[in-house]
Amino acid sequence: MRTTARGIIIFIVVAAAILISGAIYTLEEGQQAVIVQFGRPVGDTVTEAGLHFKLPFVQEVRRFEKRLLVWDGDPNQIPTKGREFIWVDTTARWRIVDARKFLESVATEAGAQSRLNDIIDSVVRDQVSSSELIELVRSSSWQAPEEQAMEEVTQEREEELKKEITRGREEITRTILAEARKIIPQYGIELVDVRIKRLDYVESVREKVYARMISERKRIAAQFRSEGEGRSAEILGDMEKELRQIRSTAYRQVQEIQGKADAEATRVYGEVFNRDPEFYAFLRTLELYKDGTNKNSVLILTTDSDFYRYLKQTNPGGGKHGPAKALATGDLGQ
Repeated sequence: MRTTARGIIIFIVVAAAILISGAIYTLEEGQQAVIVQFGRPVGDTVTEAGLHFKLPFVQEVRRFEKRLLVWDGDPNQIPTKGREFIWVDTTARWRIVDARKFLESVATEAGAQSRLNDIIDSVVRDQVSSSELIELVRSSSWQAPEEQAMEEVTQEREEELKKEITRGREEITRTILAEARKIIPQYGIELVDVRIKRLDYVESVREKVYARMISERKRIAAQFRSEGEGRSAEILGDMEKELRQIRSTAYRQVQEIQGKADAEATRVYGEVFNRDPEFYAFLRTLELYKDGTNKNSVLILTTDSDFYRYLKQTNPGGGKHGPAKALATGDLGQ
């Protein structure tokens, strides 16, 4: 009898524990819950953290996050308004604001991610394809570089840099967020923010852009080389001009000094020779004796010529062929 009573008590305790465990559930901070009965949500969404009750066995708890969740879409190849094909990588932040509606529409976070893929990708594609690439890259506060920096770019590139930005990247992302928010609430979701993480050209366009950049750098380098060569030629020309001027000035000074020296020598010679003209005539005749002979030529003169006057005076009885033979054979002055 006692054994039977003890078994009944144990059964009652176990059954009570099972009933209590099935009727009590806890909710952590940052979570919310929806009570589901026979597969259908009942009651209001539970948002308070702590201990809560439900009907055991017939009701179950579906927990969802209250915190911000991350959506990262796959990069998509989208053409811009100017037909440049680019890769667009987008991210978003969202939260579950109506857990019951969320459960009825998408059921799980994976389902919500799939629905966000369709909605956000579609809105991003529409906005990118209706915008110029320059609007997607720059902000509305873009300011063109100063005139000094614009001197090194081509006219086409200068026009691009000075082009006015009407929307800008921030305005486009705000438009994407506003358009997506119109659709998202029906799923019990609040879309908090949408951002474009990365923009990049597709491979074929990227190669053309790189080729254009290389060509532009080469053009600028060629311009610098041309300016350097022109400056070098200018410097060399100035140097040559100064060198010719220095040489001309030096030559003029040399000629002036030589002229003054010759004039002074002539003056001195004149003063000396004027003191004794006969001595001057004698000295000049001796110079002619020395310079007027040539080993490869024969000079024939009569002995009565004035050319032998001083020789005859020096050696009046010197024989018939002495001085004349010496002059004829070129032996004078050696």
